[in-house]
Amino acid sequence: MQNTSWRLRRLCVMALLCAMAFAAVALIRIPVVAFLKYEPKDVLLVIGGFLFGPLAGGLMAAVVALIELVTVSDTGLIGCMMNVLSSCLFVCSAAAIYRRRKNLSGAVIGLIIGALAATAGMLLWNYLVTPLYMELPRQAVAEMLLPVFLTFNLFKTALNSVLALLLYKPATKALRASRLLPPAEISAAKPRRSVWIIALFSLLTMVVILLVWRGII
Repeated sequence: MQNTSWRLRRLCVMALLCAMAFAAVALIRIPVVAFLKYEPKDVLLVIGGFLFGPLAGGLMAAVVALIELVTVSDTGLIGCMMNVLSSCLFVCSAAAIYRRRKNLSGAVIGLIIGALAATAGMLLWNYLVTPLYMELPRQAVAEMLLPVFLTFNLFKTALNSVLALLLYKPATKALRASRLLPPAEISAAKPRRSVWIIALFSLLTMVVILLVWRGII
């Protein structure tokens, strides 16, 4: 009976994270380059993946993408597919690594691998799919791969990684305090100062790269 109760609470947490991820899409869309916009939904999805594993993270990504499809999206089924691919590459890769190594280094390594997997994967899929729904010549898309798609996906996944790293511990503490998660599902390790050092260094690096990319410095 107790196990059933925790499973229901787990579903509630997943539904809550999905709702928050969709709210992030609906409310926060920041133009970055060309037609690409940054939204922080993958931060919530990767927290779910860290909590419940890569399969749960992928399921949440698909649910949020489908909700987007019937509400705020204007890119149709192809855009939905691209959303699922992008989120799953990032979230599932990071969660798979963290599941095997549940500590700070595991989280950092997982997020780095997730960011690289999503960036590389989306380069391929943008080359194959973007001409179909943007009605652009494939050669024009090929010329955009490095200056546009590579830069955007690196920036997006790096920023989402930093935010996930900063928010994971506070989120799990809040869920534990609300009794939505059993203590066994949350790491007992205390947050370390190194989390903030890594996050600050990453943010400063991203700012410098963005300024150089924009030709400001």
